[in-house]
Amino acid sequence: MTDRLNVITGATGLLGSHIAEQLCERGERVRALVRPSSDTTFLKQLGVELAVGDLNDPARLPDILNGADVVYHCAARVGDWGPWRVFQREIIDATANLLDACRTAGVGRVLHVSSIIVYGHPRLRDTCFTEEEPLGQNLRLWDYYCRAKVRAEELCRQYCGDLTIVRPSWIYGPRDRTTLPRLLKALDAGRVAIIGRGDNLLNIVYAGDVAEGAIRAANHPQAKGQAYNLSSEGEITQGDFLDLLADMLDRPRIRRRVSYQFAYWGGFLSELIGRLIRLHRPPHLTRYAVALVGRSTRFSIAKARTQLGWQPCIGIYEGVRRTLEWYRKECLNRALTGEAVPVVPLQARLGGRRT
Repeated sequence: MTDRLNVITGATGLLGSHIAEQLCERGERVRALVRPSSDTTFLKQLGVELAVGDLNDPARLPDILNGADVVYHCAARVGDWGPWRVFQREIIDATANLLDACRTAGVGRVLHVSSIIVYGHPRLRDTCFTEEEPLGQNLRLWDYYCRAKVRAEELCRQYCGDLTIVRPSWIYGPRDRTTLPRLLKALDAGRVAIIGRGDNLLNIVYAGDVAEGAIRAANHPQAKGQAYNLSSEGEITQGDFLDLLADMLDRPRIRRRVSYQFAYWGGFLSELIGRLIRLHRPPHLTRYAVALVGRSTRFSIAKARTQLGWQPCIGIYEGVRRTLEWYRKECLNRALTGEAVPVVPLQARLGGRRT
């Protein structure tokens, strides 16, 4: 164990937990800012020091950050649904409070986890989008997640200390309780269709790879003041990805297709109805989900590859296998405690058919 101290916000989430895991494997000290209600079972298994607090209760933050060599800011509202005040509080205000506390505590470096969503909805082209792409392009009604992440980056740019930004794409892997579970439930309910031709490449990347890139960025001397895309440059198409999931879950492959425009406007209608009836959970279909799966947008990782020596290492087949294996174990554990168990993960046959 070294004396080097890393503080992580959002350590109980997908990316934060993978960063904590890799730092512990390196023998570095890890302290996690956690809420009183957080499930800290995995962090306790790693031997992480737990500091109970809240980014929206800034009084204790300087003490929690005291002595930190690196602060990994992974905590944020994730997803495309909810009122603006929630995104304001959990992304913008939380980031402002953390940066103020980092300034007071005199931390070494801040690693801010942003997202490729900050680019907005740039017009499609054949070349990959680099970090020089303007932020917040072609924003739409209710683009709260994008607006909040852009504003959080603006706050980071105003920070007078040592700070680096990483922009991951669609992250998946063990301990993902948000995006892929939503897709698996939709598969189980028969609500999934191929959007468009299905030949668009997905910006999907394994959480462990992103964690490694974040750690490299947080410790590289030339990364100060820089931003890096941490993405796949397009490893698998939408159609092949859905085939892979279906095969591993021993389900029939998806044959139903809808046009991108039909899915997009269907998502808009679902959002409109959801807001009118004040739906708390996301609708089954949203424009964000349609674009995530159906849009051909590619992001360059040349800067991260050249400056940090980073690129994704875990292939999609192995990454999905690891993810479904975690789901299977998680659901078995929940079944033993009497909790409701999702159907899909328990049926996963992890040998899968490969075609």
